[in-house]
Amino acid sequence: MKRRNLKAGYTKETAEAYLNLEAPIVLLSTSVEVQHVWSDGHRTDEISGYQAWFAQEGAGPFKVKFVNKPILPAYLSTVKFEKLEACEVRNNVYFRASKLKG
Repeated sequence: MKRRNLKAGYTKETAEAYLNLEAPIVLLSTSVEVQHVWSDGHRTDEISGYQAWFAQEGAGPFKVKFVNKPILPAYLSTVKFEKLEACEVRNNVYFRASKLKG
């Protein structure tokens, strides 16, 4: 049985289905990963977003995408997100947030 995706796109409800937003979330990255736009199979210099790795007890490590470059606190710091959302695509879950609070 597959989980039925009731809403397309990013939603807060999907993020809450995979993470406990009241429990601590720990930063695993020491630097931000830059995402570039790809066109015709080639990477461009245009930046589409930034990503960092996080973990929570009971959930595997996960990446969160940000439109604006976040300032990362120290490694293994406990963090919170502003407007954390997730979407399901096939068997993958993708997270995004508007801001990182450390």
